[in-house]
Amino acid sequence: MERILVSGNEAIVYGAIDAGCNFYAGYPITPSSEIMHLMASLLPRHNGVFIQAEDELAAINMVVGASWAGARAMTATSGPGFSLMQEGLGYAVMTETPLVLVNVMRAGPATGQATKPGQGDVMQARWGRHGDQYIPVIAPLNPQEAYDYTVWGFNVAEELRTPVVVAIDEFIGHGREVVFRKRGVERVYRRKPSGREPSFGSDDPRIAPPMPILGEGYYVLVTGSTHNEYGYRDVHSFETHYKLVTRLKEKIWGNMDKLFKYRVYGEPGSASKAIVCYGSTCRSALEAWSKVKEDTLLVRLVTLWPIDYVLLRKLLASVEKVVVPELNLGQVIYDVMACVDTSVEVVGLNKIGGGIPIYPSEVIKALKG
Repeated sequence: MERILVSGNEAIVYGAIDAGCNFYAGYPITPSSEIMHLMASLLPRHNGVFIQAEDELAAINMVVGASWAGARAMTATSGPGFSLMQEGLGYAVMTETPLVLVNVMRAGPATGQATKPGQGDVMQARWGRHGDQYIPVIAPLNPQEAYDYTVWGFNVAEELRTPVVVAIDEFIGHGREVVFRKRGVERVYRRKPSGREPSFGSDDPRIAPPMPILGEGYYVLVTGSTHNEYGYRDVHSFETHYKLVTRLKEKIWGNMDKLFKYRVYGEPGSASKAIVCYGSTCRSALEAWSKVKEDTLLVRLVTLWPIDYVLLRKLLASVEKVVVPELNLGQVIYDVMACVDTSVEVVGLNKIGGGIPIYPSEVIKALKG
C-alpha cells in the first residue's frame, strides 16, 4: 500500500483511477470541483479521457455514451448539478448503463450555501428520477472510505449494469487525512453477450444481462423507451413494461445481501437506546457512543439504498429511544420510524447551514434528554 495525504475529493479520484476509470466528463461546481481538476491532471496519464462539458446535462450523457463504448466512466457534481443530471441518470437506469456519479452534498435548496456541507440529497439520490427505479447509494465516512467505496462502486456498477451514487458532503470532500492507496485492487468487469443472448433480459433477475460494446460488431438497440429483452421498443404493452421495470428493481433489491453494508457498535438486543447515522455525522456519533456505550447501540448505514428494513428492524428491536443525527431537517429518520414500534421515541438531531457540525456533546444530550 501507499500512504497519501489527500482530501476526500482527491481520494475519490485515486480510487476511481485504481478501479480502472478511463473516462470522466464533468462541469465544475463547488464543493466537488477538486475531483474534476485532479481528473483533468491525472486521467490522461493513465490512458484515459477527460472532458469538461458545457453543463451537467451534457456531462452525464457523455458518461452514458462512453460507458456504451466500453469505458469505465464517471462524473461528479453537487447541489443544482445533481438535479440537472437526474434525467440522464434515469436514462442510464432504463438502458442499464454502468457508471459512477459522485455527489458532494452542500447546503441547499437552490444555490444555498455552496461552500457549506449538508446531507439534504438523500431522498433525491434515491428517488430523483421519474418512474419506478432503484440505484445503489453509498455514503462513505472519511477520505479512506471515499477511496474504498469508489472502487467498490465501480465494481457494483459493472457487475449489475447500474448507475451507482457515491454521496459524501463538504466535510469529507475537503477534509484531509492519510489514505492507504492499494495496489492491484480487484476489478469486476461487465459480461459480454454470447451469440444471440439478449442484452436486456435475464432468466435470473438478480443477475444483470450481458452488455455489448458498441463498435465491436454486436447488433444492439439502445433506447430509453420501454423495450423487450432484445431492445425493441414496446410503448403500449403492460406485460413488456411490467416485466422490464420489475426486473430492474429486482436486480437491485434482490442483491440486498451484497449491496446493504452497515456497521454495528454495541450489543443488539441488550441496549435500550440507539444512534442511527450515516456519512460525516457518524464521526461525532461514534465519539458520543464511546462515552455512553454501556446501554447504547450505534448503527451506521454505509449503504443508504437499498436498505434492509428487516435487518434494521431486528437490530433496533430492544430499544426504547433512537437518535438520528442528520445535516438536514430529517430524511433517514423516516426509515428508522418505519423499523420500530410506535412506542419507541425517535428523535431527530438536525442542523442545516453555516458549516457547523453536529457535536458529540449534542448527540449525548439527545440520548439523555
